[in-house]
Amino acid sequence: MTRNTALCERKITDDFKDAFRAHPAGVAIITTDDGSGPVGLTASSVSSVSAEPPILSFSLASTHGTAGVIARAETVVVHLLGADNAGLAALFARQGADRFGSTPSRTLPGGEPLLEEAPVALRCRIDGRIPVGGSILIAATVLEVLPGGTDQEPLVYHNRTYHRLGGHSVLGQAGQVASGGPAAHRE
Repeated sequence: MTRNTALCERKITDDFKDAFRAHPAGVAIITTDDGSGPVGLTASSVSSVSAEPPILSFSLASTHGTAGVIARAETVVVHLLGADNAGLAALFARQGADRFGSTPSRTLPGGEPLLEEAPVALRCRIDGRIPVGGSILIAATVLEVLPGGTDQEPLVYHNRTYHRLGGHSVLGQAGQVASGGPAAHRE
């Protein structure tokens, strides 16, 4: 690889990161237990794939440590966070933190940890693991939707910080789609 090629690839990588800093994403915590204790991490890569059957996806940037345990798990719980859970999101994003020490949680019959403060949680069976670049893409079937704590405005991650998404940010009336919006491309 030449020096110019390496510089060009580095620029594309930096530009790519900058582009996604400007793209807000929902925030989730993914938990599991492999028998050696509960683990969990914060993720902004969770996405709906299919409603029938209900399938979601998420990506992990590593297959070591907590991410590795989740990547190898048979089942996980994906907790979709509300704005009141920003502290919880920060805790589960911090390496080496005691994530379950003071976090209200309980163990589901399948052995997965459920965080009681999350507005909703999705118990999932991992069906696919696809290595992509330096990451792994996970596809999981939702087995159960578990209502949680309180109804909250969603927590979103944008430009390396957490934000509350609420009524103040509505751009149109319910049922209306602005020209060029995502629903405009549905047939």
